[in-house]
Amino acid sequence: MTFDYTALGFHTFDALCRPVSALSPDGSTTFVEDFAIAISGAAGSAAVVAAKHGLSVQAVGGVGNDLMGDWVLRRFADFGVDTEMMQRCDGVATSSSIVTTRPDGQRPALHKLGATGAFYVDDAQVDRVLDTRILHVGGVGLMDAMDRGRNAEIMAEASKRGITTTLDVFASKPEDFARVQPLLPHTDYFMPSEEEAAALSGLTDLEDIASFLLDQGTGAVILTLGPNGAMYRGQDGTRIDLPAYAIDMVCSCGCGDCFNAGFATGLHLGRSLTDCIRIAQATSALNATGLGSQAGVTSLEETLKFMETAPLRGYDDDITTGRHDETDAIPSRPEDASARHVPRGS
Repeated sequence: MTFDYTALGFHTFDALCRPVSALSPDGSTTFVEDFAIAISGAAGSAAVVAAKHGLSVQAVGGVGNDLMGDWVLRRFADFGVDTEMMQRCDGVATSSSIVTTRPDGQRPALHKLGATGAFYVDDAQVDRVLDTRILHVGGVGLMDAMDRGRNAEIMAEASKRGITTTLDVFASKPEDFARVQPLLPHTDYFMPSEEEAAALSGLTDLEDIASFLLDQGTGAVILTLGPNGAMYRGQDGTRIDLPAYAIDMVCSCGCGDCFNAGFATGLHLGRSLTDCIRIAQATSALNATGLGSQAGVTSLEETLKFMETAPLRGYDDDITTGRHDETDAIPSRPEDASARHVPRGS
C-alpha cells in the first residue's frame, strides 16, 4: 500500500477569530485578540493531523479554482499530504467558513458548501483512492455528488479489499440517515458525536443509540461525548468508556475530526483499542488548546506525552491527575490488547 491513511470528503478553508461574544448590530468594527486560517473539515483536519503524526496521507475531495483552493493545496503540501486526488471543481468555490469562536470555545460559523458538494470519484480513480491501509470518509451529508450512492460503493470496495474503514458525518436531522445507513455495513469504526448520533437515530439514550447503529451493521460505534469523554461499543460485545482530558478550551473547531485521525494513528501503531481511543482524545484535546483545526497538535511524540501525563476529567467533573490505566475501560473480553484490523467474516 502506498498510503497509511486516506481522508475522503469534506475539506474546507477556515478563517477564525476569537473571542467573539456578539457582532456589533450597528455595523461597527468588533475587535478580537486572535485570528487564524486553517484547513478544516471532517476529511481535511483528519488528513493534516495524521500527517503530523507521521502517517503517509492522501487527501481526496474538491476545491474551487480560487485563492482559497490555492491555499488549501499549498498548505497540504506543507504537511506532506498527497493531493493528487484533490479535484479542481469548475463553477463552484472552495468550501469555506468564517468561524466566530466564543470565549468558552464554542464556534458558531458561517459556511459556504462549495466544492465539497461537487467533487466525484470516478471508476478510473478508485484504485488510487484505495491504495491505502485505512480509509476515512468524513462529512457524509455535505458531499452532494458522492452521497448519491458513490460513497457506499467505495466503502464496500474498501471493505472487500480488507482496508480498515472509518466514518464520520455531518448530520443534524433524522432525514440525513438515508445517506449514512448504506455505508454502515462497510464501516469498521463509526465515529459520530453524540449530537450527530442522536439526530441520525432519533433517540436520546446513548446505549440505545449505540445499539441502533450497531444493528445497521457497523463493526463498532465510538461516540464522542465532549467533556464527558467517549464510549466504544463493538459488534463483538466490547465496551469501553473513558473520561475526557481536563483542558482550558480555546476553540472546539475540528475536535471531532482530529479525534478521528488520532484513533487512526492508534490503529496504525497497533495499539490496544483503549489506547487508540485515548490517543484520539489526546489529539482532540490538544486541538482545542489552539485557534483553528489542528493548531494545538504538533507531533506524535507530543500527543503521546500529553496522553500519558495530562489530567483527566472524572465523570462527576472532578479532576484527576495522571493517566488512567486499562481498568478505567470496561472491556468485555480480555483480548482488548489488540487493535489490529481483522476483516469481518474472516
